Amino acid sequence: MYSIWDRIKSTIVELFQRRLLVMIIVFCILFTVLAGRCFQLQIVDGQSYLDDYRLQIQKTRTIQGTRGNIYDRNGKLLAYNELAYSVTIEDNGEYDTIAEKNKELNKEISQIIEIVESNGDSVISDFSIVLDANNEYQFSMTNETQRLRFVADVFGEQKIDGLDEEQQNMSAADIIDYLCTDETYGYGIDQDELEKSEVLKLVNIRYAISLNSFQKYIPTTVAEDVSEETVAGIMEHMDELQGVDIAEESLRKYTDSKYFANIIGYTGQISQEEYNALSDEEKEQYDLTDTVGKSGLEQVLDSTLQGEKGEVKLYVNSVGRVTETVGETEPKAGDNVYLTIDADLQKAAYDILEQEIAGILLAKMQNILDYDRSGTEDAADVIVASGDAYNAFISNDIVDMSHFSAEDAGSAEKSVYSKFSSYKEQVIGQLTSILQDGNSTVYSNLSKEWKAYLTYLVSDVLTDSAGIIDSDAIDTDDETYSEWISGGDINIYTYLNYAISQNWVDSSKLQDYLESGEKYSDSSEIYNAIVTYLTDRVQTDTSFDKLIYQYMIKAGTVTGSELCRILYEQGVLEWDETQYNNLASGATGAYDFLRSKIQSLEITPGQLGLEPCSGSVVITDPDNGDVLACVSYPGYDNNRLANTMDSAYFNELNTNSSLPLYNRATQETTAPGSTYKPLSAVAGLTEGAVTLDTAVYCDGVYDNISPSVRCWIYPSSHGTMDVVSGITNSCNEYFNNLGYQLGIQEDGTYSSDVGLEKLKKYAEMFGLGETSGLEIPETDPQISTEDSVRSAMGQGNNNFTTSQLARYITAVANQGTLYELTLLDRVEKVDGTVEKEYEAKSQKIEGISSTTWNAVNAGMQGVVQNSSVFPEINASGISVSGKTGTAQQSNEHADHGLFVAFAPSESPEIAMALRIANGYSSTYASEVGSAILQYYYQITDSSELITGQAAEIAATTHGD
Repeated sequence: MYSIWDRIKSTIVELFQRRLLVMIIVFCILFTVLAGRCFQLQIVDGQSYLDDYRLQIQKTRTIQGTRGNIYDRNGKLLAYNELAYSVTIEDNGEYDTIAEKNKELNKEISQIIEIVESNGDSVISDFSIVLDANNEYQFSMTNETQRLRFVADVFGEQKIDGLDEEQQNMSAADIIDYLCTDETYGYGIDQDELEKSEVLKLVNIRYAISLNSFQKYIPTTVAEDVSEETVAGIMEHMDELQGVDIAEESLRKYTDSKYFANIIGYTGQISQEEYNALSDEEKEQYDLTDTVGKSGLEQVLDSTLQGEKGEVKLYVNSVGRVTETVGETEPKAGDNVYLTIDADLQKAAYDILEQEIAGILLAKMQNILDYDRSGTEDAADVIVASGDAYNAFISNDIVDMSHFSAEDAGSAEKSVYSKFSSYKEQVIGQLTSILQDGNSTVYSNLSKEWKAYLTYLVSDVLTDSAGIIDSDAIDTDDETYSEWISGGDINIYTYLNYAISQNWVDSSKLQDYLESGEKYSDSSEIYNAIVTYLTDRVQTDTSFDKLIYQYMIKAGTVTGSELCRILYEQGVLEWDETQYNNLASGATGAYDFLRSKIQSLEITPGQLGLEPCSGSVVITDPDNGDVLACVSYPGYDNNRLANTMDSAYFNELNTNSSLPLYNRATQETTAPGSTYKPLSAVAGLTEGAVTLDTAVYCDGVYDNISPSVRCWIYPSSHGTMDVVSGITNSCNEYFNNLGYQLGIQEDGTYSSDVGLEKLKKYAEMFGLGETSGLEIPETDPQISTEDSVRSAMGQGNNNFTTSQLARYITAVANQGTLYELTLLDRVEKVDGTVEKEYEAKSQKIEGISSTTWNAVNAGMQGVVQNSSVFPEINASGISVSGKTGTAQQSNEHADHGLFVAFAPSESPEIAMALRIANGYSSTYASEVGSAILQYYYQITDSSELITGQAAEIAATTHGD
């Protein structure tokens, strides 16, 4: 009989044997545990986890401070900031696949481009690939290291060494194709459906966006400084444009840009290379999205001008879209910089220099289409051929030859293109024949035209550009190589096959042209690949097209009249129907038209890029080493390079033969010519090689050495000269003797090395052994190491920049204080508080007597007083000490003209050095100096000095 306890026990056991009950109990236990855990997470630790989560999605967007302004010494604004509207985009859309992302993003960007361009604005074009005149992709930089750096950036390599051989050898078209089509990193752009210009715009923007790929919350600028119409157009479509916004940005602007660009430089986004070069401490101050100084004082003073960054704290979701802004710290503006430059003097010197160079061009120009200067025996006889000027319209991209074939091309453009197309077809046919014929004409018997074509293809294309002929592998002593280089009795077929046999050809560069596709092929296959490569290359090679145009112009096939009319058709010159029709009918000749436009400076020497086309002026204050003007002609528009660079314009500057980006004042070196004679006089007098009474008879030829040296006055003579008259008359023979006497040893024999050492001692005393101290890049000087006799008159291998000559003549002016020249006056905070004042460092030149200084000054005063160039100066009562100089280059190139001076002679307030490269004569340089002094001392009204017309220059071409 069961007891009650047995029944209870049995019932309990029976209940637990039922599965449902067990499951209910287990569920209750688990629910209890889960509830407890949720309580722990949400109640006990909830705030802590929320804070951790918010930190994970919180980002900080830095805001650059407004860049400081740059002023001249008188407070005139040279560089400033302007608020403008920009179109920006954030890559924060949500996509299921890369293909979907590319499709939607490209569609959206295309819509943005359409809106922007429909209102007359432009999207960014700072990608390092542009379209050339043949509508082919090309790199915008000419420097190979810069090209490789860009390619490395494309492939995400921090160093160039990280690129493999295939990547290093990729062309501009290869890079575009990679970015458009690569399965992993490509942008999914269909190149077959779009014009190349449209592809390039898309790549520009997609590449810019990709630079922020790891910081999607950072907006990318698509178009800057846009109109209100563009702003309205974007705002109207904002709901359908994912991540697009209108931002107010501070853009860097420059006043009178061409006058100051080579001093101030420009700004732009920091490159990977520039960022990598920063120290660890500096990297804390910069981001890869920062705008920094890229050249000139903008670069040198970047940390001063930058200011302090602000920041915005924000939250982003999983795809980088900003969901909330929670705090903002305002940035602080950068400091303002005041230069020592006098803006008005700088502009006046630039304009006067341009007018003089234009005047020289006109004086030396002749109506000759085909001029060969190789037979010229005297540099003074070199002319400027009108045919070279017409050719410059195309070679220097004054006109756009790619537009000759456009649907809306003018009648002259169409005429020129028709003739060009036909002639180019003939050239390519003949080239193919020459390349395939082992018995083709040897180089020495070719026409000048075909020598130019073949030299370009072998040297510029196969060797320098493509690297198919490896210059490092060539045995330069090889007889066959020497025969080709010297233009001997050898044809291109023989030379290229010989190069292949000597393993000078890198066949890996020809993989796409080798039939077998193998790296190692037989010589005939490699040669055929070279032929195929060259015939393909010339189809689209812009430089080869320019070469063809050059010889068509020389032959008169393409006429000057047609090219002058194209200036009107393309809007280079303001439309003048009467002039256009007169050119077309022949009522106005092309030569007369060309001269008139150079005369009015509607076509400038800088545009033409002929010789002369450039010059420089550096003006200083002898009392303190301040630089009052630092002119480099021609200048450029740094507004087009600042902020987002105009790559096409940058490419034009790089390829222009006048080299606008090259600072002629601080980077161009030539022999100083006779401007060196005051220094030689100081050396000779101080070393006792000559005395104030030493007399030298100049008969026109100094024959104590062999070969003998002619005085510039030969076949005339100067007669008896002392140191003062030697300087005044710039007598070469006097200074040849001085250089000889400096080299006399104790035993009475002459040693050029001894003389050179003494000249070097004084050159270094006057600062010519080092750069001038200017804060911008400067080429190192070269004190002569050959021929004491010629070096004493400023030749030898002396080579100095204009800025270095200015430093030297400043020390002559103040009689012995050598300054490290400076462009900087002071730095001020926004509130006007002076943060820093600059003062040129100086040192005293010891050991030079007052009688020596006085003799040198007297000789230099005589230069000005006896010259027909300075009537206004001499009549003004202001005494000026000056020295002209002419530096030889070669018989085929006009001499360089130089002039140095200071005034007033007794107590100098201003010193200057100037040079006109290939300016024929120092007379022309001194004319510029005279006009600048007249402007500075207000002797002549500025409207008479700066006329906007080419100068009427002196007839003389004699130099000293």
